[in-house]
Parts: sequence; C-alpha cells; structure tokens
Amino acid sequence: MERRDFLKRTGLISTGILASTSAIAAINNNIGANSTLNIGVIGTGSRGAGLIPILNRIEGIQVAACCDILPFRLENGLKRAGKKVKGYVDYKKLLDNKDIDAVLVSTPFSTHSNIAIDAVDAGKHVYCEKTMAKGVQGIQDLVKKVSSSKKIFQTGHQYHSSKLYNHVVKMIKNGEIGEVISFECQWNRNGDWRRKVPDPSLERAINWRMYREYSGGLTAELSSHQIDFIHWVLDENPKKIMGVGGIDYWKDGRETYDNTHLIFEYPSGVKAKFTCLTSNSLGDYQIRVHGSKGTIQLDYNKAWIYYEKGFEKKIGDVDGVSGATKNPHLQGIGNLINVQSIDPTKQALIDFKDAIVDNKTPISNVYTGANTAIAVQLSLDAMYNEKIVYWKDKYNF
Repeated sequence: MERRDFLKRTGLISTGILASTSAIAAINNNIGANSTLNIGVIGTGSRGAGLIPILNRIEGIQVAACCDILPFRLENGLKRAGKKVKGYVDYKKLLDNKDIDAVLVSTPFSTHSNIAIDAVDAGKHVYCEKTMAKGVQGIQDLVKKVSSSKKIFQTGHQYHSSKLYNHVVKMIKNGEIGEVISFECQWNRNGDWRRKVPDPSLERAINWRMYREYSGGLTAELSSHQIDFIHWVLDENPKKIMGVGGIDYWKDGRETYDNTHLIFEYPSGVKAKFTCLTSNSLGDYQIRVHGSKGTIQLDYNKAWIYYEKGFEKKIGDVDGVSGATKNPHLQGIGNLINVQSIDPTKQALIDFKDAIVDNKTPISNVYTGANTAIAVQLSLDAMYNEKIVYWKDKYNF
C-alpha cells in the first residue's frame, strides 16, 4: 500500500467516517471510548521499567503485562507496575494474551523489527521505542507490515509530542528565522555507558549497547532524536552522509564508538552536524537552528531565539516568545520561547492512546520513524566503512 493511501485510510488526512468521532473509531479498534487500554511492556530494562509508572499515571491506560528474558529485570518491571500483572519470558506468549490491546517495545535495537511485526500480526497496536528498527531490510519489512495493517503504530521519538518543539517547528516553517542554513546538534555526556553485570555470561544481554550486532551506539540511542527533528523541520531526507568516530577513551572491549561526529547534506543545501561524546559533558544536549534572520537554540525543555542584527524584534510575550534572558550556552541576549509543556515522554504516550481511540496516525509514525532509522543506518555505514554514503530512491516511503 502506498504511503498516501495509508495516511488517508488511517485518518491523518481523511475526513471519512472512521475518523469522524472518537467513539466510532474506538469501536473499530476494539477499545471503548471510555475503556482502559491494556498495554504489555516488552523489555523491562532501564527504559521499559522507567516508562511503567508513567503509563500507569495516564488516565485510560493500564500496564497489564511485562516481558523480559532476564528474570531480575522482569521482576523489577512487575514491581514497578504496582499491581498484579502477568509476567512473561517469551514475548510471543504475551502476544497470545487476548486481553492485551497494545504493546510497548523497549528491547535491544536489533530486536525491534521482528517483535513489532509479530505484535501487528497478533492484532496489537504498537509503540516502538527509537530507533525504530536496525538495518535497511528490517526497516522495510516493518513499514510493509504496518502499512498493510489497521493497527496504530507510533515510533518513540517523543519530541514530536512536545508542545515546545511543535511550536518551534511552526516558527521555523513560518520564516521566523528566515531561510534555514544549517543545524548544529550535540548530545554530550561523561560516563562509560556501562551497566553492572552480575554474571559474565550476561555481558551482551545487559550491555548490548556496546556491541554492533545489537546496537547502533550513540547515533541510534541519542543522535536519532535530533536527526528526527531535522527531518521534521525540513520535510527532507539527507542527500549524503559522512562521519567519523572511534573508541578513543573507554577502551574496555566495546565495539560501538565512544564518540561520533556526523555531517548530513540535504537536497535543499542545508547542512547538519551531529556530535556525541562520552568523556566530556559540556553543553549536554543542544540543537541550534541557524537561519538568515536568526538562530533558535533548544535544549530538553527550553528554547531561545537570537535575532540577527537588523532583524531584532520588540518582544512582548507575542507568539510564545517572552522577554530577553541570558542563555549560559551562548554569548549575548536571547529571547526565551515561552511554551509550557508536560514531559514529552508522557505526552507521547498520551498521544499513542489518543491515536488508538481516534483511529488517527500518530505524528511520529512508521514513516517518520523509518526515515530516521534509515539515516541512522547510513550514518553507521559511513563511520564504520569510512566513506560517504548516499540516500537512494528505494529508501523513500
């Protein structure tokens, strides 16, 4: 099925009867408009277990099952659920449970595609943590499965659900900073990214992020959010990607890089830089969007706009922009973009529930997730093979 047909049928651009009321759509999805959405969490490591309390604090959602292959992680997930829920070691047994309406997939990156495909086949809605899938074939297989299904699929790029980020994207698209010239992105930390292992035989199961077979390293785990944001702003996929990385500080047997440096070029001519460090945390997380009339800088939950000389504006709490404030990351005076928003992860999970009830395609869907996942894979290819890689027509969805 073509992307346009899929979006039309699932309600993103449709005004048809399935999207006309929440009640009708909810019945179509086997979820009553006033009923509880029972979710099974597949993968109760740090991310999955961390999401369980958030899910249970959202009205209309209940964690009804947990699954993990490691007993101590499963036990932790069940404990965090705070009620009597079913536990599984085999995710396929969880998928056989007819009382489960949807699943949250928070397993190692390399397993996302197979688990999500099996979940759709089992009639479950899917919230799949970022990055959506590993490898071009895994990405394409998942897109094909979801696009031929009636089930809701959301990719866990939670900044798509942030009211602040949505506002900033609208500002940029409306020309507030003029023509976009470039992006500078960083996500710097100081730590080895390693977790304690109770038994050496569990090294790869616990520290899977360190090994290429299972992981996309810093690019998949961190930079993917910023790649997703840029695709959102530009409505473009990169034309070519180049990059370098290395294991230059944490020489502990890991295979994925402890620092990465990427450059993307887009068809419009816009360039984007992505840096991730694990041995210096200055600046932490930042995105800078450079335009001909100004610059917007974002962190996790705040944003500032810096106007170029000659394009300054008198700020009076107009269009979400409040008075001038000093930003410690940049010299000079920036104007705080004052948009209040709840935690993006919580909002993303609320959006997932609402998409199911309303039978509407999430803003962070299988296609946006696939475009980012392809860019992640090409970034890994560029770094590991030390070459410039190019986007191909077959990657477009």
